[in-house]
Amino acid sequence: MYSFLQTFFKSGFKRALFFISLGVLIFILSYKNGMFWDNVLFASKMGNHLYENSIFNWNIPIGFDPGHPPFLGFLLAIFWRIFGHQLWVSHLLIIPFTIGFFFQISKFISYFIKDTKKHFYLFILIIAEPTLATTFVIVNPEIIILFFFFLVINSILYKNIFLKVIGLLFLSIISYRSMLLVAGIFLFEILNNLYLEKKKINSILNFKFLAIYFLGSLSGISFVIWRLITKGWLQTHPESPWSSLWKYVDFKGFLKNCFFFVHRYSDFGRIFIFMFLIISFFLFGKKIIKHIENKQLLLLAISSVFFIILVSLISTNTFGHRYFIASYILFIVFSFKILNDHYIKKKIIYSLLFIGLITGNLWIYPKEISQGWDASLAHIPYHSLRLKTIDYLNQEKINIEEVASFFPNYNTLDYIDFKGDKRSFQKFNGKNKYVFYATVFNLSDDELKSLKNDYIILKEFNNFNIATNIYILKEQ
Repeated sequence: MYSFLQTFFKSGFKRALFFISLGVLIFILSYKNGMFWDNVLFASKMGNHLYENSIFNWNIPIGFDPGHPPFLGFLLAIFWRIFGHQLWVSHLLIIPFTIGFFFQISKFISYFIKDTKKHFYLFILIIAEPTLATTFVIVNPEIIILFFFFLVINSILYKNIFLKVIGLLFLSIISYRSMLLVAGIFLFEILNNLYLEKKKINSILNFKFLAIYFLGSLSGISFVIWRLITKGWLQTHPESPWSSLWKYVDFKGFLKNCFFFVHRYSDFGRIFIFMFLIISFFLFGKKIIKHIENKQLLLLAISSVFFIILVSLISTNTFGHRYFIASYILFIVFSFKILNDHYIKKKIIYSLLFIGLITGNLWIYPKEISQGWDASLAHIPYHSLRLKTIDYLNQEKINIEEVASFFPNYNTLDYIDFKGDKRSFQKFNGKNKYVFYATVFNLSDDELKSLKNDYIILKEFNNFNIATNIYILKEQ
């Protein structure tokens, strides 16, 4: 089977057919997955605002304005007007970016791995990365960011100025995080030219080079200027719901963020990739570094997310697993290249790395420990369980609007599954008669204690390692 796919992957036409088929298959398997986690806001709420008003009305109401450009919501609003206001249409939007990402990552692989027989194996290893795989099956801006990120990187590697400007224009308007990626790419290109290609600083920072980045960043610059003129703030404001969540950290908070940073890179099976890299540097350090392509990969993996890491370390509430997906992918390519160049028992080590990443989707922490549920496929059973639980409440004639729940479930039901149901759950306060709890909700210690001491389970649904419970308040 692998031999057949390996041969199939060599042909340009067959490779394109494979990418398109894979993208359509992912859509078929995931089009019923409701809006999840932050994407209830970034996709559904912001998209519905544009859909119901004007697709160009980027002035988001203060009640749910996160400050970021409503780029994903803008695209969704266009698709909803063309194909209908349906959940499957939202997933339909993701298909071209998923397929486009496959093409771009394949082109990126071809630049660093010359042996075409190995391309398929690296491609499979990359898409096995749990946080990346999750972007394929939920409506989210990450796969859009990744498509344009690798479009820009490939345009730099293959020296295509036109595509570079186009890629930068889109990358700089998707979100503030994508803007930081643009800055990271700018940093990479300078360092790559200066230290790896041994060019002089004057020849690097010339008018043409700076003009390309200026033109490519115009969309993002324009948004930031417009935002400051019209609202006077970028991301948080005293009246915004997230004002208390965003602030600069003290030294203790900085050390805590350093721990989170290490955890995000090692979580969900990625520890196997970095253990492999550490061992490899111990065994072949000088041999690895002497290759310019290895230096490029390592430099790109670090510099591209440098500004995201910097912001994350000095502020609160900024350490989502998905923020560093581009870096995860680059480290996987780097690992594969080392494996291909320096190891004898390649198949055994490759299998261990692949299994390590795949089984990362099975990592579920005790409920007392918060988990990045939008960063692995572990959460997938929740979507169907949520609908079963809602059906149970309807059958038992329990008023949903009198049932409490937790983030991201205390939203209008229609924002999640687009079925026209305008009811919503209450926010949990410890006194609600009924409570809807799911494994994928990260609760505080006090909330968990309240559920344990003050409530009993009325109904439970299970699927794989995920459960949803309806609790009822104990009689006093």
